[in-house]
Amino acid sequence: MRAAVMGSPIGHSLSPCLHRAAYAAMGLAGWSYEAVECDEASLPATLRGLRPVRGGRPGADGEPVDAWAGLSLTMPLKRAVLPLLDTVSDLAVEVGGANTVVFRDGAAHGDNTDVYGIEQALTEAGVPAPRTATVLGGGATAASTLAALRGLGVHGVTLLVRDPARAGETVEVADRLGVAIEVETLDKLTARLQVDLVVSTLPGGAADAHADLLAGVPALFDVIYSPWPTRAAAAVREAGGTVVGGFAMLLHQAVRQVELMTGRSDVPVAAMRAAGEAELLSRATRTG
Repeated sequence: MRAAVMGSPIGHSLSPCLHRAAYAAMGLAGWSYEAVECDEASLPATLRGLRPVRGGRPGADGEPVDAWAGLSLTMPLKRAVLPLLDTVSDLAVEVGGANTVVFRDGAAHGDNTDVYGIEQALTEAGVPAPRTATVLGGGATAASTLAALRGLGVHGVTLLVRDPARAGETVEVADRLGVAIEVETLDKLTARLQVDLVVSTLPGGAADAHADLLAGVPALFDVIYSPWPTRAAAAVREAGGTVVGGFAMLLHQAVRQVELMTGRSDVPVAAMRAAGEAELLSRATRTG
């Protein structure tokens, strides 16, 4: 069985390390997982070229042919994949994005495990159920964050973005989720920090520019996982706040993906965590 993570750029992805560790611990010797560079323009043809069946079909020589179990999708494919799928889970429809494709019974099924990953990351870190939250950024991860916050009991969120005109899709997600949302520009951050939780979905450590302002918040979830800690995360931690990093989210969403792709519930979280942490340490050592 084959699986892969697709996106662009994809070279930095930690998913192969996590999934391969799971396969090894689960004794899935015939499974493979790779990273495939794929942008929105090439996605339709790439999906058509995969074998959407579970198990192998015998080849001409009687040997089984490799089949695709599923895909992990990262940016910019989570929203673009939706019209290309045979079925989509209710959650993926609500958040407007699928980060997971499972091939089953000759069809491609889309799902979203980012929401689960966010919920598990916050719970694991001991973040108490927040009543109020501010989310930085308005992309696909922000949309999944809204669903996770709804699951934790938050029904009103402030969304801070660079350009409110580009946050339309995320506002539509909030409407579908029944989450009240107020959109402001990032320069209004100071007035929007009297909350239980701040979630930064900004790319590339962009929240670091606001580290001094964020230092006083009770809890910060920064979706960046490398390099870690970000300056924003370090500032919150030094001030006594609770910090959650992107690795925990990535780990737990991958755990759920392995469950969906293999059909098994005995996914080795500890083995995946250890493999991911070792890889991050190795990368930090090489770049340092």
